[in-house]
Amino acid sequence: MTRKFAAAALAAVILSTAAAQADPIEDKELSINGGEVVLPLRAPAPEFLKDTFPEVISGHAYRDPDTRAMQSDDFSNPGMVFVDSGLAAWDAVEGTQGKSCANCHNGIESMKGVRAAMPKMNEKGDDLWSLENFVNNCRTTRMGADEWKWNSQEMKNMTAAISMQSRGMPVAVKTDGPAQSYWEKGKEIYYTRYGQLELACANCHEQHAGDMIRADHLSQGQINGFPTYRLKDAGMVSIHQRFVGCVRDTRAETFAAGSPEFRALELYVASRGAGLPVEGVSVRH
Repeated sequence: MTRKFAAAALAAVILSTAAAQADPIEDKELSINGGEVVLPLRAPAPEFLKDTFPEVISGHAYRDPDTRAMQSDDFSNPGMVFVDSGLAAWDAVEGTQGKSCANCHNGIESMKGVRAAMPKMNEKGDDLWSLENFVNNCRTTRMGADEWKWNSQEMKNMTAAISMQSRGMPVAVKTDGPAQSYWEKGKEIYYTRYGQLELACANCHEQHAGDMIRADHLSQGQINGFPTYRLKDAGMVSIHQRFVGCVRDTRAETFAAGSPEFRALELYVASRGAGLPVEGVSVRH
């Protein structure tokens, strides 16, 4: 058996653990805090996905009852601790300018809608930026503070706090104009097979969405719930951190978190979930 054939066979075995179909729950809504917040779990598929999925579905619908229960109550949601840390950092003075985020922005509530539009082109219109890029730009140019590393706890705390301000707002990223070339690049990456297992994002999250892989369910791979508290990691996980993990699972050398490749992929994947609400801080396996 050749190495290439063996890798293909192993990939087939992994995906064939989808012997038992694990369709998402039938619930159409996520009710939080006894109905204080109600988020739809489904939305009509964007036009470019109509031949693939009739609707797009939040990853929450693929989780087990205990995990769903955690996200249904902010008091039980372990990610809220990190939101609180992000809120504290918002008011913390740092850097040579003696400023905090609060000095320039009219309360963190002013961030409403920001997460729902990410990633997007920067003010110069010459690069696609994720939320983390905008945070670090404020830190360096306005506060005179050091950048935070992409997957640092400080960055994940802040993006969690900012994301909460858009909870319930539909994902609505721009994919035309100067963003189109990035969207096309992200689409190319999504359908490219990587690693010894020769798997693409689409192999799991498109062809096998709803199936079982090892002891877990494969979702559509939507990112409207990120940053998320991931039980496997016992902590917050960023969008790019999850991308890194997925590519490594194919036994490939991965792109770096914050790389142009992953920012392009983020735009494409976000566009696949257009219409789904930002969940703020979700809970996933």
